[in-house]
Amino acid sequence: MVERWLSRSTFSRRTSQINAWSTRGVTTPVRLFHFSEDPGIRLFVPRTPEHRPDVPSMVWSVDDQRAWTYLFPRECPRVLLWPTTETTVSDLERWFGGRADARIACIEWAWLERLRVTPLYRYEMDPRSFSPLEDDPWMWVSAATETPLSVEPVGDLVAAVGAENVELRLMPSLAPLHGAWEHSFHFSGIRLRNAGGWPEGAPPSPATPV
Repeated sequence: MVERWLSRSTFSRRTSQINAWSTRGVTTPVRLFHFSEDPGIRLFVPRTPEHRPDVPSMVWSVDDQRAWTYLFPRECPRVLLWPTTETTVSDLERWFGGRADARIACIEWAWLERLRVTPLYRYEMDPRSFSPLEDDPWMWVSAATETPLSVEPVGDLVAAVGAENVELRLMPSLAPLHGAWEHSFHFSGIRLRNAGGWPEGAPPSPATPV
């Protein structure tokens, strides 16, 4: 519930990004969403993730272009990949079959049934008091308590992912993708602490509690 941000997305700098989020405000139309398994949220109160006490309290949202990255159960570990303008020809061919517009979501088989049955709700947020993170421009944050504009059920999550032209890749473990952020494409890891066999001491998943 968010090009790195950059072509070589890593898990460091997250706190500095939050501290440096833009204060320019919304200058172009944008739709922002927050995804939750709770259908009854009346107010979104700024908070700090329990596992990342260094992160300032914020209300988080994701723009419509990358909202597909949150079409998953909240605790579902996932790796999200797509090419950028800096992706090499060899990486594009090897990882994306030469498709410059590819979107790939990798999850573990153990989470497939939960993906099928978990109810998820999409809250639309008023963008006027949100600003994009400096290096993560599709993640938008607000330091104020926010009232959602609307809420609606997402429905079938597998179908919702497919409707966004996302290739869903099922793996026994996400651990083989450890280190893939060293390549020239975008790499995002979310809830990787829940992934089976993810190397201990590896970079944590981004502190994006959307």
